[in-house]
Amino acid sequence: MNFVEELKWRGMIHDMMPGTEEQLQKEMTTAYVGIDPTADSLHIGHLVSVMMLKHLQVSGHRPIVLVGGATGMIGDPSGKSDERNLLDEATLRHNQDCLKAQLSRFLDFESDEKNQALMVNNYDWMKDFSFLGFIRDIGKHITVNYMMAKDSVKKRISGDGNAGLSFTEFTYQLVQGTDFLHLYKEFDCKLQMGGSDQWGNITTGTELIKKMSEGGKAFAMTCPLITKADGGKFGKTESGNIWLDPKRTSPYKFFQFWLNTSDADAEKYIKIFTLLSQEEVANLAKEHAEAPHARALQKRLAEEVTVMIHGREAYDASVEASQILFGKSTMEALKGIDEDTFLSVFEGVPTFNISKSDIETGIDVLELMAVQTQIFPSKGEARKTVKGGGVSLNKEKVTSAETVINADYLLNDKYLLFQKGKKNFFVVIAE
Repeated sequence: MNFVEELKWRGMIHDMMPGTEEQLQKEMTTAYVGIDPTADSLHIGHLVSVMMLKHLQVSGHRPIVLVGGATGMIGDPSGKSDERNLLDEATLRHNQDCLKAQLSRFLDFESDEKNQALMVNNYDWMKDFSFLGFIRDIGKHITVNYMMAKDSVKKRISGDGNAGLSFTEFTYQLVQGTDFLHLYKEFDCKLQMGGSDQWGNITTGTELIKKMSEGGKAFAMTCPLITKADGGKFGKTESGNIWLDPKRTSPYKFFQFWLNTSDADAEKYIKIFTLLSQEEVANLAKEHAEAPHARALQKRLAEEVTVMIHGREAYDASVEASQILFGKSTMEALKGIDEDTFLSVFEGVPTFNISKSDIETGIDVLELMAVQTQIFPSKGEARKTVKGGGVSLNKEKVTSAETVINADYLLNDKYLLFQKGKKNFFVVIAE
């Protein structure tokens, strides 16, 4: 597989230094991407560069993941200007182990192949630098003129109402360049990849390599920053980032994020975030164009990415859970859904708490709906709606106003799901 050609048709190349494609065609090439370890999980904003590494390894080249234990402690002028949290080494190592476990779904770290993936942490070599040593050994090779010419620096200095650029942030490109130099010397790493906002930092590294390794040649490649068709930020929801860790973002929510993408975004994302071939994507796009209401692109995108991150079982459970809201599920299916998924599906619906002892002794359904909770304003209205077939409990019609609810009805030994009409759900929690 030709790595550059593969990325081109997928729309994953923004900038590429001259000679990069020739280098990749000439020999197995080692390339790296840097990842900030300030959390113990990746989010989907990381996935573009991770997919670049995946395609790189599939193409026969060697990927390196650089965990920024040192650079994660300081600000990057090409990103947000918020202060970074200074993490202790134990937390950094924990985060690194968690990230490696997630990345192992994409990259082969374990085999004996020559292009086996490698994870490194720049804290391991940066922690030994002294300030004087750094400005003597690194700083003298890059002029201030060169550093000032970077777009990321110019924007921060000239921006209206900006607080300016700290010395720490100004020198960030030198620190990142030092990483590239270290990997070049230690692992013959000749290519750095990242988002398009990293171009200035990456090319500083190629400049350092040229000046400090007797004419050494290194290369740079960036991918576009992913945006949504409506201009919104990719991967952000009202509740924050979409994480790969199921404890932070449930597989159901993860699945729903991809399923709910717009038509324009789905056609773009399926190229970037899946391993489907060009022919498969073209066929899906054609099928979608002929019947947009069937949402073929979104369904396949959600399937591919959810299975890749969480596995087939979690995907199947997410599909089953999504049917609950559209009236196609059964009580048995509902009982098979784990608590986290259940709570994700019904996040934001009205909830009521009752005593579990009342359920265990048995409680009249009208009493439960109109007195113990406010699902109905009165027993009379509750009785009328039950008689008209308008109330369901755990996806099954309540056929009699005399029904007694006991512990056998509880989902996950704790929840009751009431539905009034087609769209009004209520969760009762028995504790």
